[in-house]
Amino acid sequence: MREKVVELFRSYFGTDPETVLEMAGDGSSRSYHRLRGPDGRTAIAGIGPDREENRAFLSFSASLRGAGLPVPEIYAADEEAGVWLEEDLGDTTLFDAIEEARSRSSLTGFPEALIPMYERVLRWLPRFQIDGHAAVDYSVAYPRAAFDRQSIHWDLNYFKYHFLKLAHLPFSEERLERDFETLADFLLQSDTDHFLYRDFQSRNVMLRDGEPWFIDYQGGRRGALPYDVASLLYDAKADLPESLRERLLSHYLDALSEHAEIDRGTFETAYRGYVVVRILQALGAYGYRGFFERKPRFLRSVPYAARNLEGILDRGLPVPMPELGAVLGRIVDRYTQEPGSHGTTPGLTVFLYSFSYRRGYPEDVSGHGGGFVFDCRALPNPGRLAEYRGVTGHDPGVRSYLEAREETAAFWDHVRELVSSQIHTYLGRDFSALTVSFGCTGGQHRSVYFAERLGAYLAETVPEVRVRLHHREEPYWP
Repeated sequence: MREKVVELFRSYFGTDPETVLEMAGDGSSRSYHRLRGPDGRTAIAGIGPDREENRAFLSFSASLRGAGLPVPEIYAADEEAGVWLEEDLGDTTLFDAIEEARSRSSLTGFPEALIPMYERVLRWLPRFQIDGHAAVDYSVAYPRAAFDRQSIHWDLNYFKYHFLKLAHLPFSEERLERDFETLADFLLQSDTDHFLYRDFQSRNVMLRDGEPWFIDYQGGRRGALPYDVASLLYDAKADLPESLRERLLSHYLDALSEHAEIDRGTFETAYRGYVVVRILQALGAYGYRGFFERKPRFLRSVPYAARNLEGILDRGLPVPMPELGAVLGRIVDRYTQEPGSHGTTPGLTVFLYSFSYRRGYPEDVSGHGGGFVFDCRALPNPGRLAEYRGVTGHDPGVRSYLEAREETAAFWDHVRELVSSQIHTYLGRDFSALTVSFGCTGGQHRSVYFAERLGAYLAETVPEVRVRLHHREEPYWP
């Protein structure tokens, strides 16, 4: 592929590049290289393994740029080889600018200096949705020409199978599917005859010379107006406060009204539903990249998404969806307790997990990557006795059974001394999180018992530490 890339550069600039440097990946299967010629001119080479996705990107790039929208110019392409050469928009995304501003400021919250840039981005969005709609060829859209019922269910099932199931969160499949159908019915009441950018978020906005430029629209298709503004304002790690979201939504609607007649009340009602489906799609992506592909950086976005869901549940879902509401509540309960978000309370939090080895180790979504895993399987198993099969380590009978064994006392002494020593070291060094997990065969009896016992012990002996308990395999009784 390097030879193909060099050929494209030579054909456009008339000279070979002096350097070809691979750029950091974005989590997709595409890869990018920056080429620099002897005269200092640069270009970005894209390599994509999916021919249909490449065709959509190249076609949309030409159409959107022809409509006067700020997207990269395509200099040259070899569609057969899956390689193209595009304009170099630099290295700074809107998200990078947010992170840099936060790192330079002692203040919490969103950097005020970047609000005008968000407003400029949102003034461009109606142009993409309306002018872009008139310009693009939807026959090349990939993987589908419209965000229709099929696309909606793909996203909802992406959330179900790649987040809920991989995170081992309990739910009723039948009831959840009914709620998915309710949500799809609600979303499809909106006018869907516009260009839907699909991934309109801060990492896909490049900042060059103080102006926004836009990338990664190859998933574009016909769709409803609220989807893309929901994507930007509920972009997880951008972490916009709710008051700013409301202000920016109003700014977007003002810009949109210059291009189309809208009923703000109707729009805002539909917007609430599109916020939900967009967050669920993002959680599916975090789960797929994090749980399945084992890329933990994606799981660090989950607590931010959970905080967004918490606000949505406080305001109420746009239509009655009882099972989905219960599922979202479980996500909030688990993941808003994880460290790693802006504004996390200072001090040490100890996260205690019980789990079954049959389903693998608990995932670390916090990003700190440390802690203990204790294997309880060498201890006597009360789950083998008929009288304890229908209960868990919370049951007094199970506790009595385990505490009558000498090996339980020895195991507990070792755990208590090791964890206590680590906690005091962490407190002295101002660490923010420690994870302690207990595993056994079924994740119901021994592991639950020890997680509960350690939690009670820490609450009594180290009151300055926050304790968060989660029993991954504990049965859910609806």
